[in-house]
Amino acid sequence: MSEELQHATVLLHEAVEALQIQPQGIYVDGTFGRGGHSRLILQKLGPQGRLIALDKDLAAIAAGQSVRDARFQLVHSGFEALGSVLKSLAVDKVDGVLLDLGVSSPQLDDAARGFSFRFDAPLDMRMDTSSGQTAAEWLAQADESLLSEVIRDYGEERFAKQIARAIVAARKEQAILTTRQLSEVVAKVVRTREPGKNPATRTFQAIRIYINRELEELTHILPQCVDSLKPGGRLAVISFHSLEDRIVKRFMRDMAQGDKMPMGLPIRAADIPQGKLKLCGKAVYAGEAELAVNPRARSAVLRVAERINDDGKGDAGG
Repeated sequence: MSEELQHATVLLHEAVEALQIQPQGIYVDGTFGRGGHSRLILQKLGPQGRLIALDKDLAAIAAGQSVRDARFQLVHSGFEALGSVLKSLAVDKVDGVLLDLGVSSPQLDDAARGFSFRFDAPLDMRMDTSSGQTAAEWLAQADESLLSEVIRDYGEERFAKQIARAIVAARKEQAILTTRQLSEVVAKVVRTREPGKNPATRTFQAIRIYINRELEELTHILPQCVDSLKPGGRLAVISFHSLEDRIVKRFMRDMAQGDKMPMGLPIRAADIPQGKLKLCGKAVYAGEAELAVNPRARSAVLRVAERINDDGKGDAGG
């Protein structure tokens, strides 16, 4: 079975429908992955439509070579470079941007990537294996306070201090180079965990987020998405844990509210700068049918917003 078929794209139809595809529009899939969303977008585009996809994962770039469509362009880049990528392609504004955050099933299921404690593999965890520091390299030199801070803040792990202390003690005896070594160190410290959840789940999440600068990149890309959208253009973001979703939710809310002026100023409501986005419906979650075939979708949250004109209205054609 091909990797594309093995990977179940989360909230596939919901996310693409949220973009309200215009046949002649220009769209961005900021996280190509294995191309599930991109392929459906292409099905909805007309002959003059265009889709630009980005991904920092070389395996995703390789998988994307199978998409042979003149309307499609795949760029090896993290989505935080969206603005410069569009500029290099002579694209000013687009009709929609889709971001599917988190780790794809092929990344989790490829032991060599080191994302999962289910395998005994090198501790890599980089989304882009062509650059940057591996998880093993970082664990070898990070001090105890930083280890504790990362595991606590990015993993929301209540045993962060104990885990950090155990990592420092363990690496004095032997370098922590594999996923099994790390998971065993954590398991000795974390005695309790939710039913069915590995004790190392939160620690692995935290290190992966830190190594790949996932939250920083998300914070940087969201304003670029808004600036890149035409009036009426849609931004759809799928997140997979509370830290991501909190950033997306707050950003969309703040961009919808616009500038907040001090109370009591003699300014007419019509003269107060309006927001750049309007929220589109409530958060969307995977339904029972999708969860039955893809349990990994259980934490997915889709949020959608639309770019509005300076007069506070969307594009009439959107």
